[in-house]
Amino acid sequence: MREAADSDIKRWSAKRKAQVVVDILKGKTTAAEVARRHDLTVSEVEGWIEEGLAGMENALRARPRDLREEYERKLAEAYQALGEAQLQIKVLKKAEQLFGLTDER
Repeated sequence: MREAADSDIKRWSAKRKAQVVVDILKGKTTAAEVARRHDLTVSEVEGWIEEGLAGMENALRARPRDLREEYERKLAEAYQALGEAQLQIKVLKKAEQLFGLTDER
């Protein structure tokens, strides 16, 4: 009965995800089994595990980071990576103009 109810889950609350992560960490199940049982991708379940471990690490710190501060730090890192990628594109385009490099496929 429980398995039939589990397979009908349409919305994964944080509490449900946490229980799945705890079961995986305790060795009661695996990410692949959960993914197969609930029609999810293994990478999605592994993402829950990574998020859970990161949250647990933060919770166990002597001075836990504020969630907003953590979000803003990750956002700043993403903007920096985006800026670097845009700069690389500009450099490649300029090199193509200056040296007549073309991508002949």
